[in-house]
This record gives sequence, structure tokens and C-alpha cells, in this order.
Amino acid sequence: MALFYCQNVPESREADRQALEEACGETMALFPMPCSGRVEPVHLLRALEEFADAAYVITCPQGACRNFEGNSRAMKRMERTKSIIESIGLERERVGLIVCSKENPKSLAALAQEILEDISSLGPSPALGPVGGN
Repeated sequence: MALFYCQNVPESREADRQALEEACGETMALFPMPCSGRVEPVHLLRALEEFADAAYVITCPQGACRNFEGNSRAMKRMERTKSIIESIGLERERVGLIVCSKENPKSLAALAQEILEDISSLGPSPALGPVGGN
């Protein structure tokens, strides 16, 4: 899984990222972003094409974006990406967006674990081809 996340997500410092990567091994690639609004559909599509069974974005809480509209832009871009992957025959659930909560903040690790549980039923992405194939 490719996980793009706003650096304002709780417990998303460099040490937290490294610990999460160590715990997850090759199951997850983490991409910290200064703002989730910088994630473009091409980033998510490239991850799906090259290495990931799913690509998700975690944003800061609605109304708490340092860049005012970053999480709103991320939401619009996610919908565009879902439409694109659906049009090529992939499940919409292979991409997703999680908006952090102000009232019930969760750590980056907790959110990542929830996403992994949610996507576990999808199985390997057919876009990646057979294991070991070219």
C-alpha cells in the first residue's frame, strides 16, 4: 500500500514514520506531504501501476488545514482518481481518503492499521500483473 499523509496528522514525525515502516515492512510505503492538497491523481495512479495494491491519503482535520483548502483539494482529486481507476476496471476501494478527526484524533499508525484492515479483502492488484512476471 502507498500511504500519502499530511504532516499535521498526529504522531507523524520522522521517528514515527520510521517505526511504522519498520513494523509494516514491505506492506506499506509512506509518503509524508507538507499538505495533502499536493497529492495529484498521477501520484496515486503511479503507485498503483508500479508497486501498490492500494493508495490512500490521510488529511488533517476539516477546517484545520494550514493551507486553508488542502484537504478539500485532496477530496476532489480523490474522487477524480476513483473515477479513473473504475473506468479501467479496478475497484474504487483501491484508493481512498481518510480525514482526521479533531474530536477523536488517531495516530498515523492507528489510521494505517485501519486502512490495511479495510483493504485486506481486495487482494493483490491485477494492475501489477502476476507475481514475478514482467
